[in-house]
Amino acid sequence: MTLLNIRNLSLSIHGTPILRDLSVSIAPGEILALTGESGSGKSMTALATMGLLPQGAETTGEIALNGTDLLQLSEPQMCNQRGNTIGMVFQEPMTALNPLQTIGHQVAETLRLRRNGEAPMTPASARDLVRDTLTRVGLPPEKVPLTRFPHELSGGQRQRVVIAMAIIRRPALLIADEPTTALDVTTQAQILDLLRDLVRDFAMGLMMITHDLAVVSQIADRIAVLRKGEIVEQGLTDDVFRQRRHPYTRALFAASRHRAQLCDVPVHEPLLRVQNVSRDYPMKRTGLFQPRPRFRALKDVSFDIRRGERLGLVGESGSGKSTLTRAMLGLDPVSGGQITLDGRLIDVNNPATRRKMQVVFQDPYSSFNPRHRVARLISEPFHLMDDAPTAAARDAAIAEVLTAVDLSPSDGAKYIHAFSGGQRQRIAIARALITRPELILFDEAVSALDVRVRAQILDLIADLSRRYGLSYLFISHDLSVVRGITDRVMVMQAGEIVEQGPTDQVFDAPSHPYTRKLIAAAPRLPAFGDEALSTDRGMT
Repeated sequence: MTLLNIRNLSLSIHGTPILRDLSVSIAPGEILALTGESGSGKSMTALATMGLLPQGAETTGEIALNGTDLLQLSEPQMCNQRGNTIGMVFQEPMTALNPLQTIGHQVAETLRLRRNGEAPMTPASARDLVRDTLTRVGLPPEKVPLTRFPHELSGGQRQRVVIAMAIIRRPALLIADEPTTALDVTTQAQILDLLRDLVRDFAMGLMMITHDLAVVSQIADRIAVLRKGEIVEQGLTDDVFRQRRHPYTRALFAASRHRAQLCDVPVHEPLLRVQNVSRDYPMKRTGLFQPRPRFRALKDVSFDIRRGERLGLVGESGSGKSTLTRAMLGLDPVSGGQITLDGRLIDVNNPATRRKMQVVFQDPYSSFNPRHRVARLISEPFHLMDDAPTAAARDAAIAEVLTAVDLSPSDGAKYIHAFSGGQRQRIAIARALITRPELILFDEAVSALDVRVRAQILDLIADLSRRYGLSYLFISHDLSVVRGITDRVMVMQAGEIVEQGPTDQVFDAPSHPYTRKLIAAAPRLPAFGDEALSTDRGMT
């Protein structure tokens, strides 16, 4: 029996072809993964199925759900399908949730809508169903009250709320668009287990959209590989993983296993020193006359980054990585201990600090002003320097860093929206290089990129480290990425460094239980070659 049958679907927007003659199907209780690079058409396939295409979109072909062609339905008829027979889980739950409404109110929202003339549920019945659904996704109200707001939850908990909203009416088809991209490895494993259990228990079909082939290997029954709007290969996941008939599929797999070529570089005296650093945050008072309790986000953290060293930092969400990063940048005061750069205390207002240390963030688009041209964006760090170059020297510096990140000096005249995600990250790295820093902090700098672009950026970082003698701290929840780009790694849990050492040594023979837990939770691609497809789960 076929639940969803997409036949010969073609899509164009304002005359530009997006999808070309695409055909896939999903049976009840089956998980189909759509994978490919950014711009391959994965998300557009999902939006076409949901009837949420932008203005100017034209489609041909058929999207049949339980025998009904969704492309032939009117908007009121599609409104009856959304939520009722099709649910969708988006990539970033914080943008999908209303920050002004409690989670209980938002999960119950779809129950307040009348569908196909049905009588609305009573408040008591709706409340019971909301409680049952949140319990089903791992958020029992006795532990996570319905009165909480999205900002009071972790990233994994917010994703569970979005899943509860999508499944509360028990839809026949669930679409999940990159639902684990921003999650740490243990939370990712929990969400994947939850989705798999929901498919099995409710006999739903699941369309899983992801660029992470390791995630595909862990959850999908079948896979369809998209490239430029066309399916180049599809079939049972094990078969596609083993055979990889199409060159593009082979290229994706090679990029997924890619490790940057790190050359041996001289490692000298400490450049940055973190000594016994603690950071406390005030919490709500428990009573009117009670002292205000404090939460310790960092607990006596100490480590060095030496000149020329490539250091990694891993840990779950809430482990203290971001707090430590802000403290190192001088953006968040420490409660105890000290952080020195080249022997001087970190001071964000000190020109020497700003010149010697820069940062590259996860989402380059949100860190750029879209109204300014790239040349101005890249040269922004000059505005904070007392001896910044001007005129011809400034233009030469911009051209040099653009060339260093494999872009053209002429790109400085363009706006940021004219570039792809990988190119934007190159521009972010160029901005970090403009002051010739000695240390760069990469904060989840490749987590949102597809596998081939990610491999290119990692190679670029390794090459820049060699050419410019850079030290860097590479912060990521993706353990395979950290292993491929660092010489030494630190593992952080609950505000403490619980393990550190040479990268290969820590990953091959972890000594701390928490490190072993992280490595066990990370999905990996099965082994290839002449041997049979491996089914063990771990980390490459």
